[in-house]
Amino acid sequence: MKKIEIFDPAMCCSTGVCGPSVDPELTKVAYNLGVLEKEGIEAVRYNLSTEPQQFVENPVVRKQLDERGDQALPLVMIDGKIVKAGEYPTAEEFSTWSGIEKAKFSAQPKSLFTILE
Repeated sequence: MKKIEIFDPAMCCSTGVCGPSVDPELTKVAYNLGVLEKEGIEAVRYNLSTEPQQFVENPVVRKQLDERGDQALPLVMIDGKIVKAGEYPTAEEFSTWSGIEKAKFSAQPKSLFTILE
């Protein structure tokens, strides 16, 4: 079974629903990770602000940060291999990587409450 990991830049939360404005990119990612989990695919996010040890202990991530700095983040890995850096995955990419039909993923969640379920 695949393991998808996203190493986020430093931020206060991963959902995009904190602060004065909502970040639509983060809400899409949170929703799509929920789809993966519901389909039985392990999907994990690490936030540099709250889980710096995950970044330090992973040699692949550490190397990217040494070479590219924060431009490497977000960093997406599948089974320990980098598949995307510097941008969050699209619904189409999540579909391709997971084998789950694209229709289950959303370009935009219907509501913020969908993300929090």
